[in-house]
Amino acid sequence: MTDYGHDLLFGVFVTPTAEPVRQAVDAAVAADRAGLDLVTFQDHPYVTRLADTWTLMSYVAARTERIRISGNVLSLPMRPPAVLARSHAALDRLTGGRIEMGLGAGAFWDGIEGMGQRRLTPGQAVDALDEAIQVIREVWDADAPGGIRFDGEYYRVAGAKRGPAPAHDMSIWVGAYKPRMLRLIGRAADGVLPSLSYLPGGIEGYTEINRHIDGAAVEAGREPAAVRRLLNIDGTFAPAGTGFLKGPPEQWAEDLAGVALEHGVSAFILATDDPAVIATYAGEVAPAARELVAAERDRT
Repeated sequence: MTDYGHDLLFGVFVTPTAEPVRQAVDAAVAADRAGLDLVTFQDHPYVTRLADTWTLMSYVAARTERIRISGNVLSLPMRPPAVLARSHAALDRLTGGRIEMGLGAGAFWDGIEGMGQRRLTPGQAVDALDEAIQVIREVWDADAPGGIRFDGEYYRVAGAKRGPAPAHDMSIWVGAYKPRMLRLIGRAADGVLPSLSYLPGGIEGYTEINRHIDGAAVEAGREPAAVRRLLNIDGTFAPAGTGFLKGPPEQWAEDLAGVALEHGVSAFILATDDPAVIATYAGEVAPAARELVAAERDRT
């Protein structure tokens, strides 16, 4: 049993298709009304069929009341870190603390380069992300003396004013799979956000994610529990079970509770924009999974 002590979060992962973008908004509103914790949005600014994610997140923030909102994950090469820090802080203050930051080091480099940004190697992308997290935290450290001065290989800030600080202790969740990125998360980020469909070895691949993050956290003098473990999932509701997350809601609850207890995952983000699926996930799966995990925690 792996338990990092976090309460379980349940959310949805929406693809912000430009036409009809209303479908993504409606899914977010449905998730909010159903009582889910998170609504997150894919980000590929170089794909014209996708609506701009930050614009959509801002609009959704105005249309919802309680749900937390994040990119899943925002493409760092397309979005300067100091600007990301200020835009997230501003929207967080406007929403009373409902914004989290999901970051990715970059993928689909042909598209990124085609939009005028520098193509990076995988190692360079990790280094750039490391620098970006430092810049973001400096911007949010609004009460520190003096301006921000950061002279990195990929990002440079020459005396920018600090702030604003977010309304709450905003998390930085990073999409990652490879050891070097995972070690960076253990040292410097607040959460890891992989997708089950890309995990080598399926859900058992989370064992390696935890190993790298935990080791790096300890080496950096942090508690491993400081890093939340999240997971993008997909599945199918059906009358009878045929596999992992393929079956009735009660089976989904057992499947997700098992992952939470074995691997310490505490946030499950379902890829869907179907209001009926959202209602079932929020109304039947989430409460049942929480009960199963709470009962096992009490027992042990």
